[in-house]
This record gives sequence, structure tokens and C-alpha cells, in this order.
Amino acid sequence: MLLRHTLAGLALAIAAVSAHAQTIRIAIGTQDTTINCATGGLLIRELGLLDKYLPHDGQYKDAQYEVVWKNFTSGAPLTNEMVAGKLDFGAMADFPGSFNGVAFRDAGKQSLFISVLSGSIQGSGNGIVVPASSSVQSLQELKGKTISVPFASTAHGMLLRAVAAQGWDPQKDVRIIAQAPEIAGSALRSNRIEAHADFVPFAELFPNRGFARKIYDGAQANAPTFHGALVDAAYARQYPEIVTAYLRASLEADRLIAAEPEKYSELIEKVTGIEAEVNYLFHGPLGLQTRDLTWKPEYRQAVATSIDTLKLLKKTDQGLDTEQFIDDRFIRAAFKADGRDYAQALANYAQLPLQATDAVTGKPITDFKRLAQIWVRGEDKVRHYASPEEALKALARLETEGKDIRAIYAQATDSGIKLLANQAWFVRNGKGELRPFLLKGQAQTYAKTHGGEALDFGTASQSAVASR
Repeated sequence: MLLRHTLAGLALAIAAVSAHAQTIRIAIGTQDTTINCATGGLLIRELGLLDKYLPHDGQYKDAQYEVVWKNFTSGAPLTNEMVAGKLDFGAMADFPGSFNGVAFRDAGKQSLFISVLSGSIQGSGNGIVVPASSSVQSLQELKGKTISVPFASTAHGMLLRAVAAQGWDPQKDVRIIAQAPEIAGSALRSNRIEAHADFVPFAELFPNRGFARKIYDGAQANAPTFHGALVDAAYARQYPEIVTAYLRASLEADRLIAAEPEKYSELIEKVTGIEAEVNYLFHGPLGLQTRDLTWKPEYRQAVATSIDTLKLLKKTDQGLDTEQFIDDRFIRAAFKADGRDYAQALANYAQLPLQATDAVTGKPITDFKRLAQIWVRGEDKVRHYASPEEALKALARLETEGKDIRAIYAQATDSGIKLLANQAWFVRNGKGELRPFLLKGQAQTYAKTHGGEALDFGTASQSAVASR
């Protein structure tokens, strides 16, 4: 009897040691080229941030971790591998993220949307571009035309909403075809497509590379959009501390890029090939989108809207309980562990702020509505200017000096979104002040209402230089 009890106790002890010594997989699906997922994937991986936060006490005292990273160019194949049990975490946009929830449910499983990573309550980030040589200046001119889009993407949802806002029938008034970003880039270069709708960063990347022009920004649809992180619900139940650790790493990645946006924009370029100036357009101060890990009501609504759109596309005939699908317990725990106030962050809708002095006068810039910026290749920091006209004068001087200009930025007068200024339109008023706009029509409307003249970038630059 004594021997039997001794053996039983030994077996229990061996089982306990075995449990503590287990190897725990942490398999994370990323979308490196979808740069708004950077703080949930690329930066965590490249900077080794996850190891800092993984638990090593309690049930994890003797655990070994096997961290697996796999990169994808879109959300759909990432979802397939999550449903198949090959991945535990995934980062993607609201639309494919909602499809992730539906796919899990259809497989008799469950996934959880655990955090926002970056987004825009206005909808900026998604956009529509046309070939650079196209005469099209607005969405209204695309009636009867062919528009390509990555199907089942957040850009697809934006396109359908934009078409509906025009009062068009998406089956009759436009021809919508499926096309991945890498194929669309080639098609735009060779004028084989009339227009293309896409998600972050392609509606800015293609114009930055000179072969496309943006004619619609998702902010015009006024439909919130975001990228976020998901986890297999069964995994979260088994390892809740690991989910919190992943989000703490994401919070640190967010802090780092906020403090040094140029440096980490360069890192993203090194890994993905997407130019640092485009990364800065999104991740830098006053950027196109706001990096925000909290579940604002607008982002919750974006998930509900995405599910409704999936029904419209006949991708599902059932709804999805967003109250169960969106789970903010882990991001709240991550904030608490970091000593941060989640409620305060939840109430904060501000873009990443900028504290800067004018590159010409050295005086602090206080009116950021007229901010303009220039990034000179080879310089670690972006130069800031108190007005577009001063930036354009400086641009002329820099070009005369033979400087290679990476990008010039301006803030749109109407929406406030950051623009690639060389793609923008401007209104010059009687005082010689320049007001930037994304579209020619927006500039013309403003000029008609407030007085002034609508100018393209080249003409605006000449007028600024002439006024010196």
C-alpha cells in the first residue's frame, strides 16, 4: 500500500513537472506590407519585443516558448490558417477581421477581435486611384468604368459604400473586378485598368511611385475603418496571460514609433520595401490614421458594418454577435499592466501630436492646420514649416542646392488628413496663402465659396516662389 501511494505521488509529481516544462506555441500571422499592422506584427518581431513580456511564473514557471511568425499579403489566407489551427494570432483590417469571425463560427470554433492597432474614424486609409495619365478627377467620373479591388478586403467594403453613396447599382453602373495590389500596380502602370480601390498603403504608395493619382479617399465615405489583432478564443482561454503579453508588446511598439516615427518608418521600409515617406504619412504626427489600441464605438460600428457588407456579398447569411466577438478584456489588462489609463485613451480622439519649430524662423509652430513638411533624403528628421507657401519656397531652394526630396506633406484644408503635397490641389487667396486639397473639385468648390484660384502643385509652387 505504501509503495502504491509512493508511486502515485511520483506520477503526479512527474505530471506536474511535465505540465510546467511544456513548450507553448505562439504562432502569429502578420501582414508586413499592410503597414498599419506594424505594431501588431513587424515591429514586435523585428525588435524582439514579445520576449520582454511573456510570463515566467505560475503555470508558466518552466514553460518554453516556440514563437512562430508567418507573413501574408492579405487577411483571407491568414484566416484560413488560423481556422486550421496553424496560427494563434492574426493582424488584419475590420472587413477581413469580421470574415475571420464568420469563418471560425462556420467551422464550429470562435475567434476574438482583441485590439485595434491603427485606424481612422473618418475612413481615411482606403482609397481609389487612377493611372497618372488619366483625365478622371473624381469618383463621379467612373460611372460605367471598370474598377478593380482586392475582393473581401476593407477596400472592397469602402468601394461598395462609395458606389452606393453615388446612388449607383454596383451590378450595372460600374464593373467591379477582383485584383490584388501587386497585379493592380502593373495594370495602372500600363493603363490596363481604369481605376483601382485598395487598402493601406497602396492608395498612397502607387501615387508616391508616380504611376497613379488618388481621386477618392475613404474619409469621403465617412465610414470608420481600422486594422486590429485577433486571437483564437480557445487559445485565449488556455493562455490569457500570453494574449496580454502580446498586447503589451504591441503597446511598446506603438510608443516607440510615436517617439521616433522617421527611424521606424525606415525600418518598415527595410523589411517591406515600402518607402519610409509613405510609412511616415500614416505613422507620423498628424498622420492619415491614428494609431489607437482602444475599442472606440466607431471601430465597434465598423465591425458591425463589415458583417452587414459580408451579407450583401453573400459571404454569410448569418450575423455575428459583435458583443461576443469584440473582447476588450486583454487590451484593458495590457494597459493596466503598463500603468496606463485605458478609459483616458478610449476618450482620446486626437491624432499623434507634433511639437515642432519652423525650419525657417525657428519659432514654435502653433497652427497645425496649415502645417507643411519636407523630408530630405539622407536626413534623420522631417523638416516642419508653418505654412504650405513657406514649404514650397524652401522646396525650391533645396532643389537648387541639389537635394533629393523624399516627400513634401501638407494637411488638407477640409478634412485635415495628411496629403502628399505634390499630388494635391491648392487654392491661393488674395493674401497669397495656399490651402491644400486632395481633389481638384474640392479646391474649385472652396475657391468659389471663399474666393481665390484653384492651382495644381506645379502652379502653386511657382506662385509661392514668385511671391518671395
